[in-house]
Amino acid sequence: MEKRSISFSPPDISELEIQEVCEALRSGWITTGPRVKEFEKRLANYVHTNKVVCLGSATAAEELILRILGIGEGDEILVPAYTYTSSASAAIHVGATVKFIDSQPDSCEMDYDAMEAAITEKTKAVIPVDLGGVVCNYDRIYEAVENKRNLFKPSNDIQEAIGRVAVVADCAHALGASWHGKMAGEIADFSSFSFHAVKNLTTAEGGAATWRSIPGIDDEELYHQFQLYSLHGQSKDALAKTQLGAWEYDVVGPWYKCNMTDIMGAIGLRQLDRYPELLSRRKEIIEKYDAVCDELGVKHLIHYGEDFQSSGHLYLARVPGISCEQRNEIIVKMAEQGIACNVHYKPLPMMTAYKKYGWDIKDFPNAYHYFKEEITPPLHTKLTNEDAEYVIGNFRRVLEASKENKE
Repeated sequence: MEKRSISFSPPDISELEIQEVCEALRSGWITTGPRVKEFEKRLANYVHTNKVVCLGSATAAEELILRILGIGEGDEILVPAYTYTSSASAAIHVGATVKFIDSQPDSCEMDYDAMEAAITEKTKAVIPVDLGGVVCNYDRIYEAVENKRNLFKPSNDIQEAIGRVAVVADCAHALGASWHGKMAGEIADFSSFSFHAVKNLTTAEGGAATWRSIPGIDDEELYHQFQLYSLHGQSKDALAKTQLGAWEYDVVGPWYKCNMTDIMGAIGLRQLDRYPELLSRRKEIIEKYDAVCDELGVKHLIHYGEDFQSSGHLYLARVPGISCEQRNEIIVKMAEQGIACNVHYKPLPMMTAYKKYGWDIKDFPNAYHYFKEEITPPLHTKLTNEDAEYVIGNFRRVLEASKENKE
């Protein structure tokens, strides 16, 4: 088998995106402007919500959601231990206290019984993570927060209108995923998406926030509040100030700078045009991976079922019974064949930043068990069928050799 070079997750950029970016550059409007506004409208239509706000990152989106919810010092946020740092860091940015929740046994999904038990009078939000693009069990999540409704003490009008702990979904991986006939973005109270370079749909960097309409809360006012937070608290954005005689503006708060540019929006518009075919291609590759993993006894995320469909962002595979050292050796052997693999994720209580808050991975045995067996092979739309077969063939060979060595 001739050696190939298989990157982990390169962006899939076509001439359509390149042309749209060139048009944006020629237009003379490169910061937040008409392309971002169009991208927001099309995304809202795609995820079945009234409003989407495009921002500089998914982390910024989650942080602004928490700020709009009035969450801050003295409040607690429940976050899975098994996730990327941005799920937790946004809560820390607003001054809240993070409480990590272990995974379910033999799963990367949060233990919802433990999550419900962790809800106190201080809890203001739970942050489920649609890891790999697979939508969480929101029926159970809503049941948990409803069961603890009597403990909830609202601190602003939005919290009061919701009347319970807010469900703030980390949908960074999940654009295009669906669950029980609903799209990721219309399921949780608030949701954040990522358009980072490695995501299914990219704007190079970037992200978005959206929400389900809340009775008694005006969607336009919520959108305006996001705009204020993302543009220094300035009452008019640059596009609005271009109107004749409309130079004057106010600064209503000393806030943040995390808006999306029209160059990014240009990429996003054309990516969104192509998105159905990109999702379809991911499904084809996943089906190839599933077949070999099932044959080899390798566990993996279930991306598709009767009432749900993943966005197919990551292929989380687990080799039962291996140690961290054995897992790392498998990754090295794959790399020697030119195949870049990864691990998703190292649980946050193992990270220096979170150890400093007193967290210890020993308190999260299910998350650690999942992590030590996990390997993520490349999954992206630049893979040809030949590339996918090369990954599969080498994965089979390396695992079989590893099994022989153990015996």
